[in-house]
Amino acid sequence: MTPLLAYGALAIAIVSEVCGTSLLQKSAQFTRLWPTLGMAICFVVSMFFLSQALKLIPLGIAYAIWAGLGIVLTAAISVFVFRMTLDLWALFGIALIIAGVLVINLLSHSVAHG
Repeated sequence: MTPLLAYGALAIAIVSEVCGTSLLQKSAQFTRLWPTLGMAICFVVSMFFLSQALKLIPLGIAYAIWAGLGIVLTAAISVFVFRMTLDLWALFGIALIIAGVLVINLLSHSVAHG
């Protein structure tokens, strides 16, 4: 697997996880069938593509990117779709998460670059 494919798989895993988490909100605690099924499918797709990314990207690095970007994207969806508001501290925390993902990808020698 090439680095491009590994990071592509990781991107699909992240987007699938964010979609699944958004559908979790819409499932109303598993009382609505279609959002619940969609959520389950998204989480299975996410885990499959995360496992594919792990063929090249070390587990700790892949999971940090997956979780960090998942948090940031889920927060963005919460704001734009579910009309949640974020205070200054929430925005500061999200900025720290973004900074952490950038540090891992740009400065760490643990990341597989191609």
